[in-house]
Amino acid sequence: MVKTSWSQKKKMKKQSPSYTEIKEALKKKHKNKPSSFPEYKLTNGERKLITYIKETTQQWNVNNVTRTQAYFDFFLQHPEIHWALLGHMVSRNGGWYMTDLKGDLLTRLLSEKEQQHFFFFLERGNWLIFQDVYPQFLLYQHSLKTSSNLFYLLPFFDVSIFMETMWNYFWKYRDRYLLAIATVINEQSYLEKRVIQHPHFKKTVLNTIGFKLYDFLRFNHVIFPFHKNKTTDKPSITGDTLRHFSSLHERIMLGKRLYSLLFHQTTILQGVLHWANHHPHTGSRKDYWNHLFHDINDMLPGRHYQRRIKECQLKKGAPRIYSPPLQFAWKNIDHPEAEKGDWFDDWRIVDYLMEEEKFTGGDIYDHYCKTIEKIESTIIAKKAIFLKRE
Repeated sequence: MVKTSWSQKKKMKKQSPSYTEIKEALKKKHKNKPSSFPEYKLTNGERKLITYIKETTQQWNVNNVTRTQAYFDFFLQHPEIHWALLGHMVSRNGGWYMTDLKGDLLTRLLSEKEQQHFFFFLERGNWLIFQDVYPQFLLYQHSLKTSSNLFYLLPFFDVSIFMETMWNYFWKYRDRYLLAIATVINEQSYLEKRVIQHPHFKKTVLNTIGFKLYDFLRFNHVIFPFHKNKTTDKPSITGDTLRHFSSLHERIMLGKRLYSLLFHQTTILQGVLHWANHHPHTGSRKDYWNHLFHDINDMLPGRHYQRRIKECQLKKGAPRIYSPPLQFAWKNIDHPEAEKGDWFDDWRIVDYLMEEEKFTGGDIYDHYCKTIEKIESTIIAKKAIFLKRE
């Protein structure tokens, strides 16, 4: 269980900054871009710290499994950084989508080339977010150790001036919600030009028939497994569905809803933490539902696909759905350097920081089960069409 110390509670009592105050600060930052501490003024200690953070980030930014674990480890050390847990759970979902591309279902709907394109699309986004956010976490960690605000060093990691502003406010006011939602805004905005609007990914993924099928099947749920009590083996699931993946607004609003779902309901937060602690991320969906998924392929070679799932239960005698661990599905990738440039060009994006009504949804079980059944129907229909053509 994550506990809040007396000193942390005392800090949390400080009044948060007004949105007007944040807007004015961001307007000023925007006019004076780029915000950067002169490199020649760096001390030897600051240079060593920058090198250490870059090297540490690179060591963990190997694949989806290592990144996902790094987020969780950081949250356990610093539970006040809420996004670390949110990022951990969303990153788990990213890994499951990566391995789905080599599992029982999507291999029957997507070509080998499409699988490769989709994987690199998911992997690139996962890699970019980590190399942007993890240096921020490490710099915060070192600020705590030295009891000094070191966020003036963020430009040396190409972090947006938006986050430099928000970290400074967090250091002063300790508003956990504000920092978490700011990080949601930052990471999704950071991906916008580098992935979502990137010509390569628009051509190879977002504008393809395969992606439109993927979107049509609603195979874009973000699920959080959690234990309702510590004696249950099979976890429950909660979550939400992303519609219109290419919309920055929709992705930010999804992040806000997921945050509310995770941190505004104590039973879910503690249930997620209990489950995550006992189930290290492998990339296989067996991690949460081993009654339905298996990391070994039990399907006989050459056998036609038949319906196996009804209301998230296997039919009698049916093999489980193959869901491989990431290490067996995909090799590690050497990524090209992240594109330079600060996404922050409109201070009005700060309006997303305004807290809205708490999200009371999360009932995703039926939707998720129907999605699997819909994919099975599509596989069978595709096979029938293929046989008719023969």
